[in-house]
Amino acid sequence: MTFSDGDMAAIWLTVRLAATVTVVLLLLGTPLAWWLARTRSWWKGPVGALVALPLVLPPTVLGFYLLIAMGPNGPIGAFTESLGVGTLAFTFWGLVVGSVFYSMPFVVQPIQNAIAAIGDRPLEAAATLRAGPLDRFFTVVVPMAPPGFVSAAILGFAHTVGEFGVVLMIGGNIPGATRVVSVQIYDHVEALDYAQAHWLSGAMVLFSFLVLLALYTLQDPRTSSLRWGR
Repeated sequence: MTFSDGDMAAIWLTVRLAATVTVVLLLLGTPLAWWLARTRSWWKGPVGALVALPLVLPPTVLGFYLLIAMGPNGPIGAFTESLGVGTLAFTFWGLVVGSVFYSMPFVVQPIQNAIAAIGDRPLEAAATLRAGPLDRFFTVVVPMAPPGFVSAAILGFAHTVGEFGVVLMIGGNIPGATRVVSVQIYDHVEALDYAQAHWLSGAMVLFSFLVLLALYTLQDPRTSSLRWGR
């Protein structure tokens, strides 16, 4: 028994989705994590709660409201239609938008914690040398917090790969367009094709184990200090 053409298409689409979402989240989540780690504004609590909301919110609830927002009468749908690209619901880029929202805390929080762990002293020392915020970020934060960024990338990618409820609500089940691995497994089970479901599910179990192994190895102080030269 091997992966079918439909399985391979779903795997490729899932990898493409996860890679795209990870890049977008690193670009958007890094400045947000920097702000959350450094600000003393009262907005920190509400913004942090919004970022962490997908951790406790049922995926179908988030997917439902994003589907409404992406529809022709929703704010996102109205905006994309005004740009002449139509609505994003039931498209690959709709999956990207939904996955960015759903995986946001898995990227923002590791980076935020890594920045907070650096403390104020190194950044204040850089400021006394007339380093601006951007200089302090690239000369202090990035060299001192690589495990946070690597953990964020790994978790963001892996969490996107494992999504089901959000992607099903937003993208439906369109072969080659929105049918990702988790939905493909669901289809095999519905069709009572347990052999193919076992193959894909086993691959997901192995993938999940390797992700956790990489994270635990990365977070082990006995190995991370050698790896990152500290």
